[in-house]
Amino acid sequence: MLSDKQSLILCGITALSIFLFGILGILDNFIVLTFLSIVFLSVIANLLFVHSKSETEDESEQDEDQDIK
Repeated sequence: MLSDKQSLILCGITALSIFLFGILGILDNFIVLTFLSIVFLSVIANLLFVHSKSETEDESEQDEDQDIK
């Protein structure tokens, strides 16, 4: 999905956007909330996907190691 660098950039964009839109007073706007929600959920989904993928790879490596012994 997303690389580590892309995830960090999206997190920075989200934090900066919340700060900037909060100062401007447009954080209650539906379009702004939709944009921020999509970016936030994409980062969270990427974290869950990468974490679950690494766990399955770890399990398959352990199974292979047991088969070799």
